[in-house]
Amino acid sequence: MSEITSPTDAGQADNRKQLGAFLRARRESLDPNRLGLPRMRQRRTPGLRREEVAQLADVGITWYTWLEQGRAIQASTKTLSAIAHALQCNEAETHHLFRLAGQSLPASAQHGGCEKLSPYGQRLLDQLDPLPAIISNARFDILGFNRAYCLLMGVDLATLPPEDRNCIYLAFTHEQWRASQLDWDDIMPKMVALFRAQMAEHLGDPVWERQLARYLSVSEDFRALWERHEVRSIDNNVKRFLHPQVGEMSLRQNNWWSAPRNGDRMLVYIPADEQSERRLQQLSGGAE
Repeated sequence: MSEITSPTDAGQADNRKQLGAFLRARRESLDPNRLGLPRMRQRRTPGLRREEVAQLADVGITWYTWLEQGRAIQASTKTLSAIAHALQCNEAETHHLFRLAGQSLPASAQHGGCEKLSPYGQRLLDQLDPLPAIISNARFDILGFNRAYCLLMGVDLATLPPEDRNCIYLAFTHEQWRASQLDWDDIMPKMVALFRAQMAEHLGDPVWERQLARYLSVSEDFRALWERHEVRSIDNNVKRFLHPQVGEMSLRQNNWWSAPRNGDRMLVYIPADEQSERRLQQLSGGAE
């Protein structure tokens, strides 16, 4: 009688096969000379040899060969990270490698990249002026901003510590930030519900846990909203702002994502009516 294979076993076998094919493709795409490996007179295969990858990752050649052949062996997160480094994997390739191996990417690796805005991102924000705009991550950290946004909120973000440049933190702790938003009581429940929804995808992540702990510790209002257990998704909507010099403005928040997975998005505020457009232009011109 033939042995029955469960769908789970079949799926795992397919993942191992795909993992092996991925490792081989990455290995064969690398230039040994650029990695500083000894020159050899003749290479029968392109890229690196299996023993070279094993040496770079500090693993056994037999074990690595079995991994590339798709055999049912276990690899620790430390070993997978070493292999990803040896194969010069970028962030997306590292995520793919871990996923095929049935492992979760360590939190340290998930946030290993420096969350700084590129010069190109900042140039884009500056070009949008006088439209207020920021780029933020899924935790509402403000990674980049333009002059118009600081004028709109009445807060010079450049003078704040980077850890305080966070939309939720400022909305609950900064008096001027809160006063600039006329519909604060409507906006903040939605923002907290959005944070809860996004945090559900990062359960156990120490970075998210620390962020939540900070919010809970600094604001009773945040604690009350968090206890509602509401969730929602991001949408484009009209927000009303109040500036002490030019008065009330209605601006439509438009969201664009830099990539579907990392959660970074650009928020641009566009006047929703002619009066708001005139006042936004007045605000920008008055700062010259």
